[in-house]
Amino acid sequence: MEKKFSGKLWKLPDDVDTDTIIAGRHGVILDKKEMGSHCLETLRPEFASQVQPGDIIVAGKNFGCGSSREMAAEAINVHGVYCIIAKSFARIFFRNAINNGMLLIENAEIPEHCEEGDILTVEVNQSVTVNGKSFSIPKVSNNLFEIIQDGGLIPNIIKRMEKAEVEGR
Repeated sequence: MEKKFSGKLWKLPDDVDTDTIIAGRHGVILDKKEMGSHCLETLRPEFASQVQPGDIIVAGKNFGCGSSREMAAEAINVHGVYCIIAKSFARIFFRNAINNGMLLIENAEIPEHCEEGDILTVEVNQSVTVNGKSFSIPKVSNNLFEIIQDGGLIPNIIKRMEKAEVEGR
């Protein structure tokens, strides 16, 4: 993931729960692409067929509330959405998304200043710009950003283990 990137916006409401992101009956599908084909199907039936890699989700408060199923983050991530901006996130979804290599940004103002289809530009640890307005965003710690850049926690651990093996540790 680059430190500066742009993407088309998908706007979602407050309180999008994990069952809305991926219904429990689809969360048991082992093939991630097939599971992802059901992503947001009750809220936005067109999402899975129209979302493009690099698109960005902007949502209201409490995104990812509900159960702690990690498949919700996987169902979004499989489409190449690697950034979600929301007023707030459910804490367990936040961690599950990081574990899947997704950048999550909390900002209460951005959802009020953009519409579906707008293009957002994200400068990690600096700002988000949309419709000519720039918004400051919280900093992502180096260790979390490294996990995101590596594509998630498991790839990050493998990378660190391989590095340690090469260095003889």
